[in-house]
Amino acid sequence: MENVILIVHLLLALALIGVVLMQRSEGGGLGMGGGGGAMSQRSAATAMGKVTWVLATAFIITSITLTVISAKNASGSSILDRVGGSAPAVEQTAPAVGDLDTDALLPPPTAGGDADAPLVPRAD
Repeated sequence: MENVILIVHLLLALALIGVVLMQRSEGGGLGMGGGGGAMSQRSAATAMGKVTWVLATAFIITSITLTVISAKNASGSSILDRVGGSAPAVEQTAPAVGDLDTDALLPPPTAGGDADAPLVPRAD
């Protein structure tokens, strides 16, 4: 049902665009110019004007109908709930204090305890 209303809505939009473009231009913006206009007396309703009003009314009705159907189908659920469930949790655990290799934190021992002696590589 929603697809049928959506197709009718799109056809109405295209028809409304076509009818508006086929109407006679009044000159300047907001009907200024071309005699009469929107600011003075009411102009005679032409057939194209009536068709425009009918198409515009039908377009608004289908817009409201699609909005109501969409709100009813949403039923309080989030789009994230429908996409694919929850995001995977990222585990970031710090190692326990007892798990640390405290020998790796100490500088390597020096040969003979002399401060000027070269460093001896540690065998792990």
